[in-house]
Amino acid sequence: MRIIAGTHRGRILAAPKGLATRPMLGRVREAIFNRLAPWTENALVLDLFSGTGSLGLEALSRGAKFVRFLERDHEARTALKLNLKNLELDEMAEARNGDALNAANHIATADGPWDIVFFDPPYPLLDTRQGRDELIECVRSIVLGQLAEDGVFVYHTPAAAQQEKDFGEGIEAALGTWGTTDIWFLGRAEDDA
Repeated sequence: MRIIAGTHRGRILAAPKGLATRPMLGRVREAIFNRLAPWTENALVLDLFSGTGSLGLEALSRGAKFVRFLERDHEARTALKLNLKNLELDEMAEARNGDALNAANHIATADGPWDIVFFDPPYPLLDTRQGRDELIECVRSIVLGQLAEDGVFVYHTPAAAQQEKDFGEGIEAALGTWGTTDIWFLGRAEDDA
């Protein structure tokens, strides 16, 4: 996996061995960042379920001011810290150990408002009603409480795993689909901003 564009374009990212971490395809990351171009420069970014940090690191390469990463898996967090060190981005980022599902009430989100929030949960969380409900509760809490007024919340799911109505009132949603991947771009509805 490589950084796609910006100051660190082409740099290879470390990742743990095995299937525990699911990297996002480069073409999907590129599509996301093409859409996020107006928000990325000098952005404060929160990367939840960050894995090895490919989304947050891409944001830093493209001009984000600061990224806070939240990842509970030790091996993924170790690879993330190695990536930050190898790219010399330690001063512009922070990697924290934590459960992103508790992020709505977690100190990790406290320094917002965040201009961009990446939310890339493990797909098995979407397999049960309880898991989907917990994810939506976290999404709503962050979008309505910790996202900047004109910020963007980027939610990665398998295709058709969520529907726009799932997000409830007060949230505007736009959907992009790439193969078997859905990317939801969420923000506060204008009436609630």
